[in-house]
Amino acid sequence: MNKIKYVFKHYPILANSVTYGSMCVLAELSQQVITRKYIENKDPPEPLDKGALVRYAVVGSGVNSNILYFWYKWLDKKYIGTGPKIIFKKLLLDQFVMTPQLLTAFYISMSIMEGKEDIFKELKEKFVPTFKRSCLFWLPAQTINFLFIPPVFRVMYVGTCSFIWINILCYIKRWNIEEILKNVEEKPIES
Repeated sequence: MNKIKYVFKHYPILANSVTYGSMCVLAELSQQVITRKYIENKDPPEPLDKGALVRYAVVGSGVNSNILYFWYKWLDKKYIGTGPKIIFKKLLLDQFVMTPQLLTAFYISMSIMEGKEDIFKELKEKFVPTFKRSCLFWLPAQTINFLFIPPVFRVMYVGTCSFIWINILCYIKRWNIEEILKNVEEKPIES
């Protein structure tokens, strides 16, 4: 534990990049395995999408981890303490200032790396449902973070929570909005 603490204290950007990036890749990998093995149930299962794993590695280790590192550093310096007012301010800022930016960066950077023509289409379709789920997941998780987690371990804690969250995000990313809307329109409304 002392070695981990040492690395996070002396090499925080590198340590956080590796941790957060690993969580992103592991979340996408788990989603691919679950989807291929249990949901699609094809024999043999489709091969893993290595390109998607690389994209999650880039976003997790190169983009989000660095944004989060500097964000939490600023947040902890600006709002010191664990009193209810401080925690409430941090929660509101984190969820309603930082999260929209992270979701925007996620969907746009993934669309760019996927070579999509309209890099904003998926963001427009999925931002609201993703943000709603984000509130349900992150507000309790961040309450724990700001109350109990030492600042040096904040990004590592968020990375660990992110494993769960990114599984949710990977699931949402796989949604085909046109297909969902078509199914909703075809269902008769029951009285």
